[in-house]
Amino acid sequence: MSRIGNQPVLIPGGVTVEVSGQTVVVKGSKGESSYTSPSCIAVKVEDNNVVVSRTDNSKFGKAMFGTVRSLIDNMVVGVSKGYKKDLIIEGVGYKAQMKGQEIILSLGFSHEINYSIPDGIKVDVQNNTNVSIEGIDKQLVGQVAARIRDYSPAEPYKGKGVRYAGEQIRRKEGKAVA
Repeated sequence: MSRIGNQPVLIPGGVTVEVSGQTVVVKGSKGESSYTSPSCIAVKVEDNNVVVSRTDNSKFGKAMFGTVRSLIDNMVVGVSKGYKKDLIIEGVGYKAQMKGQEIILSLGFSHEINYSIPDGIKVDVQNNTNVSIEGIDKQLVGQVAARIRDYSPAEPYKGKGVRYAGEQIRRKEGKAVA
């Protein structure tokens, strides 16, 4: 039995959770999020808590039990507090700037990279080198940050590229002159 799945999800003040059939809708101060759970999982709201349970003993039901509980917990946190990822751009001539719903990245290539920001995500660029990504969907915030980082991950010799704030880049020694 899943230890995560057995734990109820506490609903904080200012957040409402509505369950109709297999659809769970969570509303809070930051927005609204919904999820449709598989038929092998039952979701109920009891005493200011969301309780997840299995309806059968299938292998898929056992696999999804803890997953559905975690997804609902992430939705509750997202609509109440939100999620945020910070990226740092390092390197001579490396910069980012916003243009409408697009971020334009100069990362040492012969061309600029234009990345369209999906709906529900707010991107803020400070000093052309610090990028802040915010939203209520944990998966989408992480995906946008990973896509931007994948254009030019920080390299180990000079450390130039895009990295997460707080990420440690293991530096290597350059070629030694004999």
